[in-house]
Amino acid sequence: MSDVAETNAADTLGPLPEWDLTDLYAGTEAPEIDKDLAEARTLAGELRQRCAGKLATLAGDTLGRALGDYEAVDEILSKLMSYAQLVYAADMADPRSGRFYQRMQEAVSEISAELIFFTLELNEIEEAALEEKLQDPLLARYRPWIRDSRAYRPHQLDERLERLLHDKQVAGASAWTRLFDETMAGLRFRLDGKDQTSMEVLNRMSDFDRAARQRAGEAFAAGLKSRLGLFSLVTNTLAKDKQIEDSWRGFARPISARNLHNRVEDEVVDALVGAAVESYPRLSHRYYAMKARWLGLDKLSYWDRNAPLPTSVDRQVPWDEAQRTVLTAYADFSEELAGVGRRFFERPWIDAPARPGKQSGAFAHSTVPSVHPYLLLNYQGRVRDVMTLAHELGHGVHQVLASAQGHLLAGTPLTLAETASVFGEMLTFRRLLADTKDPAERKAMLASKVEDMLNTVVRQIAFHRFETAVHDRRRQGELLSDDLAEIWMETQVEALGPAFDLNEDYRVFWTYIPHFLHTPFYVYAYAFGDCLVNSLYAVYQEAEEGFAEKYLELLRAGGTKRHKELLAPFGLDASDPAFWRKGLTVVEGMIDELERLD
Repeated sequence: MSDVAETNAADTLGPLPEWDLTDLYAGTEAPEIDKDLAEARTLAGELRQRCAGKLATLAGDTLGRALGDYEAVDEILSKLMSYAQLVYAADMADPRSGRFYQRMQEAVSEISAELIFFTLELNEIEEAALEEKLQDPLLARYRPWIRDSRAYRPHQLDERLERLLHDKQVAGASAWTRLFDETMAGLRFRLDGKDQTSMEVLNRMSDFDRAARQRAGEAFAAGLKSRLGLFSLVTNTLAKDKQIEDSWRGFARPISARNLHNRVEDEVVDALVGAAVESYPRLSHRYYAMKARWLGLDKLSYWDRNAPLPTSVDRQVPWDEAQRTVLTAYADFSEELAGVGRRFFERPWIDAPARPGKQSGAFAHSTVPSVHPYLLLNYQGRVRDVMTLAHELGHGVHQVLASAQGHLLAGTPLTLAETASVFGEMLTFRRLLADTKDPAERKAMLASKVEDMLNTVVRQIAFHRFETAVHDRRRQGELLSDDLAEIWMETQVEALGPAFDLNEDYRVFWTYIPHFLHTPFYVYAYAFGDCLVNSLYAVYQEAEEGFAEKYLELLRAGGTKRHKELLAPFGLDASDPAFWRKGLTVVEGMIDELERLD
């Protein structure tokens, strides 16, 4: 962003917060970093020397203490990597950030290799013997974590192979994803005579002026095409890398490893995907046909997908207003929820400005329970940015509430990790809608929410179908850029419907989605979370007293319970195909309302 652009943004948006990472470490040269590395190395070596080859023989209390030591080492290593990831995300274009990130990856990988034996041996203990050990309270505390670890038992390899895969990660998959990240961060897109970042150009694709949207879309496509060969190589390499490891581990399908990590059955995800695809005509096809009429177009182009409606209010939302809106929405639901959220604004836990070299998009990083989460945004003042703030704050609040479970038990699978974020969005949307009195503006706001939900459900399921086809076809050999483009267009045309006329430029838009590379098969978790929250919100609207407390208990549970246990108090069951249809019906109802207003 140019100095002029930064000044204009500051004038319109007010001061934007930047995070201070000193709660982790004072800087990349801080002596505490080497001190923590040395401590972790010593503790890991002592644990291995004391317990390797002996876990099955340990009494319950001794095994419980050993697992506590394992947790302590893992938390130190996670703290180091959290800091490295946040430093790197703040400026991927700075070689010093990349070098520090790589240094931490290599050091942490070397130390954590000493602990590989622990889960392998734990998983080999016979059920009856383990159950006897679990009668001791020191070990019983970790029962959920042990349960989830042992789910990998059929897929684990011997220790030498596990260590080989572990050691090669920093020079294998991690190196390829870093190449992608640094390429995207360094790319500049020539738009209106200026070189701009991906976030700046994508933001222009939501402009009121259609010609400006078109120029932005074409500039973005041109920039992506300039690195198409590299993006294709990275995608092919990582897909093959995954295929090799999946084969060794005996996973039946490319998605199976992700489902195991998410603690959800293949059949549940298949039911979600099937329900979403079956709903395309009633949801996205129907909505985008209306949108084309509203915009006075025979067909929509890809740069019209996120176009504001003519009745939308074109204004920048200052940061302090965005903060007030989100916290008020949270407080209307639960003062405790808002109280936790307030900490992020009162303390330097959020990095909001868009900067050259900064990671695009937004995320919440949980770090470790002994510190606190951090939020990264690229805030540019649109209503969608306010919703993004509500989303990421939901993650952050969830992470704070779950931290009391301790390091090994606080984390949630991706499917449930999206619950608080999407619920926070819904609360904020309902607050904004209640405050909007003008009928035309309310219609535009409702349409914007429908688009957000279509982006979360339909678009993410289309992404999921793209990567499923890519991984399936990669098993027959390397895919050309044209092959990848064909799969992309097939899945996106299917999802967006006949209202769109997608030209050749759109064939390269698969290249910039980081989830395909960083976390294969992540994207269905967004649709899972959206449908789950839609069902939860319906229960909330019908509930009398006690819903908020049950919801906070769900968040506090962290990773100690699976989706069946967490949803049971609300009378919901994600293994029931009707559950997904119910969630999708909420989106359909909003489109029905828009049709009545049309």
